[in-house]
Amino acid sequence: MDLRIFTEPQQGATYDTLLTVAKATEDLGFDAFFRSDHYLRMGSVSGLPGPTDAWITLAGLARETSRIRLGTLMTAGTFRLPGVLAIQVAQVDQMSGGRVELGLGAGWFEEEHKAYGIPFPKEKFARLEEQLEVVTGLWATEAGKTYDFHGTYYDLTESPALPKPAQHKIPVLIGGHGAKRTPRLAARYADEFNIPFASLEDTERQFGRVRVAAEEAGRAPDSLVYSNALVACVGRDDAEVARRAAVIGREVDELKANGLAGTPAEVVEKLGRFQEVGSERVYLQMLDLDDLDQLELISAEVMPQLS
Repeated sequence: MDLRIFTEPQQGATYDTLLTVAKATEDLGFDAFFRSDHYLRMGSVSGLPGPTDAWITLAGLARETSRIRLGTLMTAGTFRLPGVLAIQVAQVDQMSGGRVELGLGAGWFEEEHKAYGIPFPKEKFARLEEQLEVVTGLWATEAGKTYDFHGTYYDLTESPALPKPAQHKIPVLIGGHGAKRTPRLAARYADEFNIPFASLEDTERQFGRVRVAAEEAGRAPDSLVYSNALVACVGRDDAEVARRAAVIGREVDELKANGLAGTPAEVVEKLGRFQEVGSERVYLQMLDLDDLDQLELISAEVMPQLS
């Protein structure tokens, strides 16, 4: 099982903080560094010094790292036009030497749109479907040929479909809890399906829906990677777990029920249960970005038991 580090910078983080965490992610042997795509803090935190842009961040990290994969959970479709997003992601992929992955979602946090003057359309899912068609279509167009798309929300005529990514195909992640449209969209466009902050039962149920949708689309269900995103709170003993939970404003019992909390042995046991229901990869949501000791603990005492 792959372990990836997943950050929420809108809660308060500078680029330098993210760079420090990304370098630790690489040095400690984790598979990837991912970040959210939000412009407004959530909950009671201050969010200071303010938001950082996901793809500007990843562009910087692309030049400062050499091994780890880099991506988003999830880029908000409401933030970017699909043609522009295709250019941005392809350029960052070039800058990284082919290590980028694109998680793309519909966008949902209305308050951040109001705060920064970003339109918040009513029909977001249909837009997301067209965005996926455009982004993947631009990348797949052969060099020297042009790309056209005439949809309800986006219209492209004789696009040169440039630049091209460094990778032959940038992996696309689609995720969520939707019972019908989300699995169908994943079956058509996704290389990986991710379910965020879900129970074992909900994970198994949603993975099953995606597998059925893949079969109905004429695709092998195992051609997708199935993954979870779960909050992490790992300590050497109960006292350390409690201290870390307090720092992020959460209760230990709640974290153990809904995330990956406890000693390394407890976390390994729960990861095994997620693996049993089909999870191949877990994104560890790290809410205290100053706590590099927790990353070191997971690297030293959790990861070796998963290989």
